[in-house]
Amino acid sequence: MNFLPPEIERYSELYSTEEDPILQELNRETHLKTLFPRMLSGKMQGKLLEAFSQMIQPKRILEIGTFTAYSTICLARGLSKDGIIDTIEINEELEDIINKYLVKAKINDKTKIHFGDALTIIPKLNFEYDIIFIDADKENYLAYYDLVISKVRQGGFIIADNVLWSGKVADNKVQDKDTIALRKFNIFVQNDNRVDNLLLPFRDGLMICRKK
Repeated sequence: MNFLPPEIERYSELYSTEEDPILQELNRETHLKTLFPRMLSGKMQGKLLEAFSQMIQPKRILEIGTFTAYSTICLARGLSKDGIIDTIEINEELEDIINKYLVKAKINDKTKIHFGDALTIIPKLNFEYDIIFIDADKENYLAYYDLVISKVRQGGFIIADNVLWSGKVADNKVQDKDTIALRKFNIFVQNDNRVDNLLLPFRDGLMICRKK
């Protein structure tokens, strides 16, 4: 997932603002209590998402893939005064840890959690979004993008995580379904004249799209 030399990564983390105690605690609990803790955004990506949100000061954010709410908290920290983040999570077993840390981060009143299949939930969300963050099952990235492109405002952003997929997207010998799906997603976005896009080789790859 990480493409930088370890010493450069350690140096970058050393000279980046540290996780606050709530995110540190959530990070630890995620590693102790979940099967795939690497799904957590983590310190560096969390700070980047927080910075994006603080620059834009969104009124409404949509997150597809809550996991344990680390990225939810980071994104919510840039919300405007009356802003709301809608976040969708398919795994209801994560509800307790999600609610616990939304309360600890004091953003529970700004967060609307939707448990279930994002493909059926998204069409029911009749809002205009300033930021949409996609970090769910990779096989459906293109379907999610298709559902949300009309819901992001002009000048708003769609950010998709894991689009480099540990570098597998660039290796044509790798032909598993997730890698193929992410290649199709990246190609589609690159050719979509509704957006300007940047594939940022940060952590596992972020596709950043600004709607024209």
